[in-house]
Amino acid sequence: MPGVYSSGKNSFYASFRDSPQVADYADIESVAPKPNTSRPRKEHKVYPYLLKKLSITKPDHVWCSDITYIRMAHGFVYLTAVMDWASRYVLSWEVSVTMDDDFCVNALKSALRKHNSPEIFNTDQGSQYTGSAFTDALKERGIKISMDGKGRCMDNIFIERLWRSVKYEKIFLEEFETVKELITGLKEYFEFYNFERPHQSFSGKTPAEMYWGKEVAKKAA
Repeated sequence: MPGVYSSGKNSFYASFRDSPQVADYADIESVAPKPNTSRPRKEHKVYPYLLKKLSITKPDHVWCSDITYIRMAHGFVYLTAVMDWASRYVLSWEVSVTMDDDFCVNALKSALRKHNSPEIFNTDQGSQYTGSAFTDALKERGIKISMDGKGRCMDNIFIERLWRSVKYEKIFLEEFETVKELITGLKEYFEFYNFERPHQSFSGKTPAEMYWGKEVAKKAA
């Protein structure tokens, strides 16, 4: 199911420690079986990690992507996002009820349509990213492919932090009965995250200000 990209403004900055609902969810999370969102395919080529000791200070130098899961009442929904590494700006996102690679490829192509191509694109070694549909889309634009070392989630640390923010600031604080409701909630959150949520590492600036510049970000918001 395709995602929707940006609309609406809501602030919902809250501490997960103050929510009993979140505490209950966290307890369930620790014991319940979780889907593997990074399952590799032996026949797919794995690319080397290119970001070690690399200075990444400007937008569109490096993009990254990852998949996480969201537990619903009747199963799991999978969320992928494409993020600019230097600014933490979420360039596109999609949700799916399956782990097929289509939603990852769609998120990539959406980001490429709307923005300048990056020099490097970093992912994990999951089959959605090592498959030809994804890698060919990068190669066609001359984008270098970088992949995390096996089992090294810290190699893609900023998008891992994004998932934590999404879940503790939005998903765990609300109940979504349907995928449609979830998409609406995510749409609101990513708008907030890009244009309103200050980042301490950016001296209080938002990802949009870091990616677009302050004046452009105000007009886009």
